[in-house]
Amino acid sequence: MRLLLGTAIAMVAFAANSVLSRVGVAHFGMDPFVFAAIRVAAGAVMLAVLVGLSGKNPFHGISARWRGALALAIYMIGFSYGYLTIGAGLGALILFGTLQVFMFGWAASQRVLIPSSRWIGVTIALVGLVILLWPRGTDTVSVTGALMMVIAAAGWGAYTILGQGARDPLAATAGNFILCLPLVALPLFWGVGNAIEIGGVATAVTAGAITSGLGYAVWYAVLPQLPVTVAAIAQLSVPVIAVAAGVVLLGEAMSPRLLVAGSLVLGGIGISTLRWAPKRRS
Repeated sequence: MRLLLGTAIAMVAFAANSVLSRVGVAHFGMDPFVFAAIRVAAGAVMLAVLVGLSGKNPFHGISARWRGALALAIYMIGFSYGYLTIGAGLGALILFGTLQVFMFGWAASQRVLIPSSRWIGVTIALVGLVILLWPRGTDTVSVTGALMMVIAAAGWGAYTILGQGARDPLAATAGNFILCLPLVALPLFWGVGNAIEIGGVATAVTAGAITSGLGYAVWYAVLPQLPVTVAAIAQLSVPVIAVAAGVVLLGEAMSPRLLVAGSLVLGGIGISTLRWAPKRRS
């Protein structure tokens, strides 16, 4: 039950990240690099404080976190820049579709046996995701935005795989964020073209401190108990949660498309876990 609850909390946090990033970059006109830098800075401060309150030094052993920090920086920059030129739905489709390819490819490269139920489950869930997020008449496909989302997916896939070995999830996430900060701030030396609005800063801080910092710490806490491919498939629920939040919080219409797509995605996730044993990773 704790594993299920932790995974659900992490997925909700990820969905909130998509919404906040789209609002900050597209609605408030935040420069994507500034948004990413503020987001990471807020997460680093929040996590460092929490680690300090637990009686530990957030900088202890931080140099060993460079791989996680680099993967996180690639994801943050690609994610923020991608949403500058691409819609939230299409961005999520590219991001999570590419993530499945990356993580299933990783599992296959490690010669890990992947149950047939998991292949069937991810196929069904991806069909549901395509039904939900396929571009409509008003959507445009930016090659640059799509490419940045693919890069973001690779970064996030690497970050997720590295989290499988996290012994202290909170300290590991704090170290990743602290080391990531100078990496995402580096592009700022070339200048920032957009004005900074308080609304954009607020969304970046919220995304960094709450839905990223705390959300990623929860994710790192559950990852050692999840096979790589199950962790990948579970994240297909994020776009469904984001769209459903629009229905609940914004009063958007509950369309047949959402009901069918959501049922397929959640059903595919359920099928993928039918033969899962906690001690076996794949």
